[in-house]
Amino acid sequence: MRSYTLFTIILLCLAILIVDLFTYYWLRSITQIITIPFLRSFIYVTFWVFAFGLITSIVILKIRLESINPARKHFLISSLYGLTISSFIPKLIFVIVITALYFTNYVFLEEQSIYVLFTVGVFSGFLPFITILYGIFRSLYRFKIHHVKIKCKNLPKNYIGLRVVQISDLHLGSFNYRYHILDRAVNMINHLEPDFIFFTGDLVNNCSWELDNWDSVLKQLSAKLGKYAVLGNHDYGDYKKWDSEELKLKNFDEIKHFYKKIEFKLLLNEAEIINNNGGKMAIIGVENWGDPPFKQYGDLDKSLMNVQNIPFKILLSHDPSHWSKEVIGKTDISLTLSGHTHGMQAGINLRNKKWSPIKYKYKHWAGLYENKQQYLYVNRGLGWLGFPGRLGMRPEITLIEFEK
Repeated sequence: MRSYTLFTIILLCLAILIVDLFTYYWLRSITQIITIPFLRSFIYVTFWVFAFGLITSIVILKIRLESINPARKHFLISSLYGLTISSFIPKLIFVIVITALYFTNYVFLEEQSIYVLFTVGVFSGFLPFITILYGIFRSLYRFKIHHVKIKCKNLPKNYIGLRVVQISDLHLGSFNYRYHILDRAVNMINHLEPDFIFFTGDLVNNCSWELDNWDSVLKQLSAKLGKYAVLGNHDYGDYKKWDSEELKLKNFDEIKHFYKKIEFKLLLNEAEIINNNGGKMAIIGVENWGDPPFKQYGDLDKSLMNVQNIPFKILLSHDPSHWSKEVIGKTDISLTLSGHTHGMQAGINLRNKKWSPIKYKYKHWAGLYENKQQYLYVNRGLGWLGFPGRLGMRPEITLIEFEK
């Protein structure tokens, strides 16, 4: 919320109020079937107490945002975000459905029509509400392992059967220091017995203080051949107003140093050659590279400088748009691993079918993609940002096995 002006927040509150007015209009119509006056009055009063309470909370939070402790600030914003979504979306769907029914020749004065409208209204309002609550309180930390097998023509024989775990977009500040939750993910990852663990960016939301004591959790991650990471757009502190450039730089240095504490090799526009009994592969890591307004810190040419003669290459690049712009057809990189999109934390995953509104912004937004023997895998993220829930887009741990 801090990045929005007070005028924008007021417009948001006005939109909420307009939907509330329409909702209340139809609510009075369909509650005619309730014969107890007290119960009807209780529903109406409760409706407006909640409606005005939500709007008031949004405005007060915006006004007092700067004076709130940073750790508590994120908790309040995300909680209010979840409350707003779980209120606004069901009401909007309710209004649309009831209005559509009304204009398809249902007449409210007819008793049968009122019962139909009451049933449909309750269903259209409560189903989205319950779905959103499920996404907030159940799906948010239901970590899911996606097992993918990839055949790469340049894969050295020594790496057939190589097991790679990819995680991405932890956004540790969103966990609010609930270390036990991520402990479960760490145990799931270690149980997979990976050869490599790759982390593809967005360790924090903005600030290094979010990392307090998380090293004791993430240091437990175990990989036989190594652990590597790159930075995401949120790791640079670009979305926060700093009192000085020195403070921003100090914050950035502390985030980079954290990787040493958890024994991950942070790749900053560089590559590392792995030699496993004579079989060589290159692990390449670029800093964040994205389409504007995201800044482009990444330098792929620099990263490839010393590994041009290594046939099998894996690239870690936070933003999947980098793959289509600079990788496919322009390099011989076999596999690119990305994150960034979160799958919008909302969508549909049914067997091999997947859909999310984020597809209209990112061509490659979740899962495996292939173009002439060059592969991209986009991880759906292990943490969350903004809306404190996941609807049909569970947090992901990716296990990739390589086949010849």
